[in-house]
Amino acid sequence: MIIKICGITKPNQALAIAQMGVDYLGYICVPASPRFINPEQVAEITDILQDYKLGHVGVFLDADMAKIAAYIEIANINSIQLHGNESVEFCQELRSEFPEIKLIKAFRVKNQQILSEVISYTNHVDVVLLDAYDPQLAGGTGKTLDWSMLQDFSPSCDWWLAGGLSCQNIEVAIAQLQPNGVDISSGVENSPGDKNLDQVRDLIKLLTFKIFAAN
Repeated sequence: MIIKICGITKPNQALAIAQMGVDYLGYICVPASPRFINPEQVAEITDILQDYKLGHVGVFLDADMAKIAAYIEIANINSIQLHGNESVEFCQELRSEFPEIKLIKAFRVKNQQILSEVISYTNHVDVVLLDAYDPQLAGGTGKTLDWSMLQDFSPSCDWWLAGGLSCQNIEVAIAQLQPNGVDISSGVENSPGDKNLDQVRDLIKLLTFKIFAAN
C-alpha cells in the first residue's frame, strides 16, 4: 500500500514524516492554496531528505510547462501530480518532455461520467488519483467522495484514493475499494499545511498493521 502525505510545508515535519516510512510527500504548487509552497522552499526540504528513498510530488493546477519545469529544476521533485483540467495531450507532452518523472493525474469525482473520462488517461500516466468533488476547492477539502461509485473501478494503471481520509475511515475505504495507494492531507492536520505528527504516526501504524495482517 503506497502512502502519500500531501500538503507538506515545514522541513521539520517533512523529516519526521519521512522517518515514519511514508512513500511520497506532496507539495502544493498552487499559489491560491493555503498549503502553497514555492520551489525554493521545496528544495530546502528535498535537500534535507536526499538520503531517503522518497517520491517528492509537485501538485499543480492547470499550470503551464514552464512552471512545472521550474519546480523540477529548482525543487528536485521526481513526481508530478496534475489536479486540474489538464488534457490527455498535455499529459503526453509532459511525459515526452520529462520521461523520468512519475506522472499522476488527479480527478475530482462528481459522478460516474468522470470515471469514464479517467479511463481515457490510463495509458498516458503512471497513476490516477481519485479525490472528492467540491464546486469551490480543487483539493484538500476534507470531504470523502461517494465510495459506492468506485466498487467496480479497475483501471489499467495504478490508482490512489484521496478525499477526507483519516484514521477514522481509512480501514473501511481500503477494505471496500482496495486502491494501490492512499493520499492523505487534511485528515492529519492541525490547520492547512501544519501536520499533526501524532495523527500521521497513528495512520501509518494502522496501515502497516493492515498490510501485515493481510499478508
